[in-house]
Amino acid sequence: MKKDLIEEINSLPALPSSVIELEKYKSVGNTDIEKLTAIIEKDPLMIVTILKIANSNMFGFKNRVETLNRAINLLGINFTISIAIGSAIQNTINSNLLAYAVKNEDFLFCSALASNIINTWVSNINFDLKNELLLPAFLQEVGKFIISEVIQKNRKSEEFLMELEETKDTTFCEKKFTGYSCARITANVFKQWNISPNIIIPIAFTDDIESCPLEFKEKAQILEIIKILCDIRYPLSNENIEKALEKVNLYGFDIEHFLNSIDVIKEVINQNS
Repeated sequence: MKKDLIEEINSLPALPSSVIELEKYKSVGNTDIEKLTAIIEKDPLMIVTILKIANSNMFGFKNRVETLNRAINLLGINFTISIAIGSAIQNTINSNLLAYAVKNEDFLFCSALASNIINTWVSNINFDLKNELLLPAFLQEVGKFIISEVIQKNRKSEEFLMELEETKDTTFCEKKFTGYSCARITANVFKQWNISPNIIIPIAFTDDIESCPLEFKEKAQILEIIKILCDIRYPLSNENIEKALEKVNLYGFDIEHFLNSIDVIKEVINQNS
């Protein structure tokens, strides 16, 4: 399937201009909400996705969020940019996740959950680091669309799903069936689109922390923990929280801050479900 994966990546269309504009906006540290709104308004699907997430049970805002401007004010500039770029990329790939037996809406929820955990937990570690990781956390599982497409084309969906259910180890199954992990595929997709190495490198090494360049190691460690927590089939399951906690301890992060952050997020979701 390796050849099929490469062909899928090489055949991807160019990113929409709105994504390029958002990347430029973010890279210079712009905080002009009017300018951000003007960029996002060029893509109606971005607006729909941002409002959908803002009104999800993940946040539980008192009043329904009806406008893009209000969503930006509530979610924050960097979180909004992450959702907007993630939405555009998902629409550009234009595939599904049937091989994983999940809907695209489930993927969107898990991506937003990943950024929300970064927003809540990593703020306690380093505020600048939080802002740097919001986008890669949201985007790091994009490669699953390519993997799902290839598995379906090779008529291996049933076998793949059985393996997922037996092992509950998504990365293992991806490597077994395609030869690559989602992290590697996502990194190669982003290379194809000339996305910043600051996003690509920590994503690429989430399943090979020991080989990660030192300057990106902490980011890769955090993204690995987020990936475990936000597994698209079992997000925030007790088993995955335990697995993530082992990594938190291994990498020397504050366990209490981590658990408190997860408790806060789970409580909000449960209250609004």
